[in-house]
Amino acid sequence: MSAPEPVIGPAPVQGTGFAGRQMVWRALQPWLLLMPVLVFVSVLFILPLLGILRLSFVGPDGLTLEAYVALFSDPFYLRILGRTLTASLFVTFFCLLLGYPIAYAAARYGGSLGTTLLLIVTMSFWTSFLARTYAWMVILGSQGLIANLGRMFGLESPQMLFTGMAANIGMIHIVLPFMVLSLFAVMQRIDPNLLRASTSLGATPFQTFLRVFLPLSVPGMINGCALVYIVCLGFYVTPELLGGPQDQMIARLIGSQIEQLLDWREAATMAAVLLAVTLIIFAVYDYFFGLDRLWRS
Repeated sequence: MSAPEPVIGPAPVQGTGFAGRQMVWRALQPWLLLMPVLVFVSVLFILPLLGILRLSFVGPDGLTLEAYVALFSDPFYLRILGRTLTASLFVTFFCLLLGYPIAYAAARYGGSLGTTLLLIVTMSFWTSFLARTYAWMVILGSQGLIANLGRMFGLESPQMLFTGMAANIGMIHIVLPFMVLSLFAVMQRIDPNLLRASTSLGATPFQTFLRVFLPLSVPGMINGCALVYIVCLGFYVTPELLGGPQDQMIARLIGSQIEQLLDWREAATMAAVLLAVTLIIFAVYDYFFGLDRLWRS
C-alpha cells in the first residue's frame, strides 16, 4: 500500500504579522508627523473660518443669502471693494516696475553688488511693518523730509500724508521684497550660456534681454505679482495710518463693522467675500500655471 502523496501548497509565511505591522506603521508615519500641524491649522484657522462662514450664511430663519444680497446691492460697499482691487493692482504694478531692475542687477552681476542689494531688500523683514508705516508718516508729513526739501528749493509741497498716494507708497515699501525675491529666484536659474549664445549670433544686449532673458523671467514676474496682489488685498494698518477716510480698503471696513457697529454678520460676510476673491485668484493661477510653481520660485 503506497503512502499518500504530500499536499503541495504555499509555505507558511514567517513573520507575516510583523511585516503587516511594519506596513501599517510606515503608512501612519506621515500622518503622525503632520498631526501637530493639522491640529494647529484646524483649531486656529479652519474652525474659526467655518464659524465666519456660518455667521454669514445662517440667519434667524436658517440658511439664507440675505446678507450677501444686501452687501452687493450697497453702492458704498461695492465702491470700497473696487478701491481695494484697484489699489492692490496699482501697488502690484509699481512693485514689478521697481523690483525688476533690482532683481536683475542682483542676479546678473552678483558679487558684492548682488549681496548688497539683497541685504537692503531683506532688511525690510527685520523691521516691523508698523514701524515702517510710522516712518513714512514722518517722511510724508508737513514737517517731513519731502516737505523740507521742497521748501529748500522754494517749492510748496502738496499735502501727501493721509492720501491714497501715501497709502500706496507705504504698501509698495512693505511688499516690494516679495516681488524682488520672487524675481531673483527665477533669474538666478537662467543659464548664462543662453545669453552668450544670443550674443554670439549677433544679437545686441538689448535684443538679448528682450528676446531671451525677459521671456525666461516671466514665471518670476507672475509669481511675484500673485503674491503681492494677494497680500495687498488684506492690508489694514498701513492704509489706515497713511490714507484718508476716503481711501479705506475692505479690511478697514471689516474692522469698523466689528469695533464700532458691532455688526458681526456683515463683517463676516465681507470677510467671506474677500476670501472668495483670494481663492479665485489662486484658482486662476493654478489653472494656468500650477500652484506648485508658486512655491518653487
